[in-house]
Amino acid sequence: MTYQLAPNIELLFTEAGDYHDRVRAAAAAGFDAVEMWGPTGVDAPATPKDLPALKAALEETGTQLTAQLAEPRTQFMIPPWDHSEFFRKLDEGVAIAQDLGCPRMVVGSGTGFGGWKRQVQLDKLVEIYQKAIAQIDGSGITLALEPVNVRVDHPGSLLDRTAEAVYVARGVDSPFFGVLYDIYHSAVEGEDMAAELKNAADVLAYVQLADAPGRGEPGTGELDWAERLRILRTVGYDGPIGLEYYPTQESAASTALIREIAAAA
Repeated sequence: MTYQLAPNIELLFTEAGDYHDRVRAAAAAGFDAVEMWGPTGVDAPATPKDLPALKAALEETGTQLTAQLAEPRTQFMIPPWDHSEFFRKLDEGVAIAQDLGCPRMVVGSGTGFGGWKRQVQLDKLVEIYQKAIAQIDGSGITLALEPVNVRVDHPGSLLDRTAEAVYVARGVDSPFFGVLYDIYHSAVEGEDMAAELKNAADVLAYVQLADAPGRGEPGTGELDWAERLRILRTVGYDGPIGLEYYPTQESAASTALIREIAAAA
């Protein structure tokens, strides 16, 4: 089965205009899936989304929304250690995801809990996300925990190693909680993709990509994409792949190489 590629409509098909028009542009370019960041645009980007228009475009084109971010982006270190806003907005995000037919919400670690030992912090994340999963039980929505690189894009983030995200996911121990493996973030951190995915295979919930260095489309950096997708196949991942990169050319053209490689993977 060919991998389903999902352009990120924050970064791709922006030439088309508003988000619903980007969905239509992606569909016109031959994609049957897209992903996005925050569903209401409160966090990133700052532009609010017209959710009814977005839903209409998804339904009209038959396009699957594969992932959206949970809001607010998880900053669990902020005193007074009050995470109530995250949990309050979680229900709102789940309702939006259900309405849009989106099966996954992406969550993070924030910048951690200042001054605490790393293992204690990871165990605290397990506790937080066990509570989150219990709160949304029965919703059918999967939470995908994303480790991000701290070397270039997200300095100060707690969770920068795939293996630590896997530790948290196994601790949460739910079929509706897993790891988002971003090929770009992992490469920037210098990880061995084959080794990391062999370890993560049982909790792999979603995959994203960009080339490295530079975070542009595949072909602009140094990664061997045929090899990367072969590794994905080897560990049994057959879910969608989010195209979360900054295009260096017109959006549809920027997808040509990865579409060709994915078709053969």
